[in-house]
Amino acid sequence: MIPVRGYENQRVAVLGLGRSGLAAARALSAGGADVLCWDDGAEARARAEAEGLSLHDLSRADAFEGLALLVTSPGIPHLYPEPNRHIARAYEAGVPVDNDIGLFFRAFASAGWDDFETRPKVVAVTGSNGKSTTSALIHHILSEAGRPAQLAGNIGRGVLDIDPARDGEVVVLELSSYQTELARALTPDIAVFTNLSPDHLDRHGGRGGYFAAKRRLFAEGGPDRAVIGVDEIEGRFLADQMSEGPGDDRVIRVSAERKLAGPGWQVFARKGFLSEYRKGRQVASIDLRPMKGLPGRHNHQNACAAYAACRALGMGPRQIEAALASFAGLPHRSQLVTERGGVRFVNDSKATNVDSAAAALQAFDRIRWIAGGLGKEGGIGALAPHLGRVVKAYLIGHSARDFALQIGDMPHEICETMERAVARAAAEAEPGETVLLAPAAASFDQYPDFEARGDDFVARVRALDGAP
Repeated sequence: MIPVRGYENQRVAVLGLGRSGLAAARALSAGGADVLCWDDGAEARARAEAEGLSLHDLSRADAFEGLALLVTSPGIPHLYPEPNRHIARAYEAGVPVDNDIGLFFRAFASAGWDDFETRPKVVAVTGSNGKSTTSALIHHILSEAGRPAQLAGNIGRGVLDIDPARDGEVVVLELSSYQTELARALTPDIAVFTNLSPDHLDRHGGRGGYFAAKRRLFAEGGPDRAVIGVDEIEGRFLADQMSEGPGDDRVIRVSAERKLAGPGWQVFARKGFLSEYRKGRQVASIDLRPMKGLPGRHNHQNACAAYAACRALGMGPRQIEAALASFAGLPHRSQLVTERGGVRFVNDSKATNVDSAAAALQAFDRIRWIAGGLGKEGGIGALAPHLGRVVKAYLIGHSARDFALQIGDMPHEICETMERAVARAAAEAEPGETVLLAPAAASFDQYPDFEARGDDFVARVRALDGAP
């Protein structure tokens, strides 16, 4: 646990008592704050009471009197489409609002750091797609090299649940736009921006607000090094904003679409090869094609970003290459479940939007595509250029019929359930084909989250051979 200092004997309210909220309450209490907890759900309140935490009904007329701070969980809206009613009252009362990420950056460093031979560092990763894989990959590379490292944020442990820093340690954080938008402190040593595609637009008031939320990770804290994907205009703008000139190697530009040129520091992937250039000269090259845990262009982009971050931490190319080769991938992200009769079954349940589904569809040939769920605004029309490798689509969930209309003449079958979709795709698949779950939709029509959807796919695939 990271105790949160600076609020000794002050009243601090915590709103939202899920994983991050409970961790924040514990950390504030450990730092000496008088912590008052609230959640509109009775079950969450009961969990907090069972831990001995004090409840404080924020709907009371006097609820915000004497509060020094309100700490809110990332899933609770604080601005668009409209603020949660409790947060709106905090604004009216002049009570500062923060989240666990802001508390972490204010509390992680301690006086004990002065005794470390090598000061700990924080690498923070944000972006629309690939941030989980990039974060896990950085952590994996560090661990394989024997460097102390912790993985936290949207992946791994809650940021305030991690262990106090050790000499030379690197903490790798995956941060969502919900987290970066509100945090009152954002000071990573290295900040990584993977890419940007439309997502969560209602929560941020449009694409500009969504990008602005992610940009705060760079603009607020001024990282020592910025690793920036430049395959979209927002990334090119951000890299330009962070750089003092073409040769400024505090910015490492990353691409999975084209060769990058110039006197600065670039890492890019073309035709399956990762290349690093500095001052106009090639420094290293890695063949990513044999690496089963990193299939497709989108994973090559993740590899480039992770490689760049680890190079900024002082690691050598061959050291990084060995760790890339041993990376097994993450569940629900281009996860190879099994090969059966010459047919691969791949779980990419995390492909919840059009861009991530497009990346998955480009990673494999001859695809039996399982798609659908709770469709997002705009549908899947933008996937049309990426459907050339799809042999047939098997559509599930609330959006199945809408998706059928949008894919036109492509062979498809409305299956509605995962069980039927897996059974039908497996029965029709031929050797050399891939049965791919890449839903291009949210999961909440049939599942509590994308992990549960992916787990169902895995279970159905394993059941084909009678496995439990």
